[in-house]
Amino acid sequence: LEFDLATNLVGQPLVRQQVMKGLREFLENPNPVKPLVMSFHGSTGTGKTYVSSMLIRYLFQRGLQSPYVHHFSPIVHFPHADLIEQYKESLKRWIQGNLTNCGRSAFLFDEMDKMHPGLIDVIIPFLGPSWVVYGTNYRKAIFIFISNAGGEQINNVTLALWHARKDREEISLQDLEPAISKAVFENPQSGFWKSGIINEHLIDFVVPFLPLKHHHVKQCVISELVQQGLEVRPGVVQEVADSIPYFPEEEKLFSSTGCKTVASRISFFF
Repeated sequence: LEFDLATNLVGQPLVRQQVMKGLREFLENPNPVKPLVMSFHGSTGTGKTYVSSMLIRYLFQRGLQSPYVHHFSPIVHFPHADLIEQYKESLKRWIQGNLTNCGRSAFLFDEMDKMHPGLIDVIIPFLGPSWVVYGTNYRKAIFIFISNAGGEQINNVTLALWHARKDREEISLQDLEPAISKAVFENPQSGFWKSGIINEHLIDFVVPFLPLKHHHVKQCVISELVQQGLEVRPGVVQEVADSIPYFPEEEKLFSSTGCKTVASRISFFF
């Protein structure tokens, strides 16, 4: 996993560091006191879903298809605000049942910024340092929250640090945590709003994904061409990377969509 992250995840040194630290500490401990809880934050196309699926692929034999990996999307699984109480009960039963089947289960919550406030608190009993909940030992489970929330603030801090001549390899978690906290955990629109998950400090690792620069997008284009078995032509790589919008308007430093639209743009050239 460490090699794969270093080779294939572009422009995210902080992510590599945080994810490997979290996983290593957790998996090397035969008796963890609580499940591993990681929260991924950043703009679209910066690698949040990519990293979570890569991580799952190395931990579970069938990756995301494993019966021990459970993926939730608020738009798919919890679309109606008026059914919130029903969702709470279903979610609690689902997690409880699956942890009874396998204490090493993984739970991915996509688009946490679209989760109804209050719903996520259902899983609080499963995240803390208690030994047993509802008759189930759940301390070896993994929970990953994925969210675009905080992306704009991460981008602003990264831009400010670039202006201050601080390279992205030098950006630390301490540089970004205050901005993420304000945008995510103090935002009434967020699934984390007034959540006990925050108040009880149940998130072990907040993982910020930085905005990607032009040369990172070019790396994504090359990777995608190789993956599709297409010829890597420098002209095509340059054109695809140039076709993506960048911000801020005057400097055009960072990709507005990360690497998200690279695959669809490549199809115009073949």
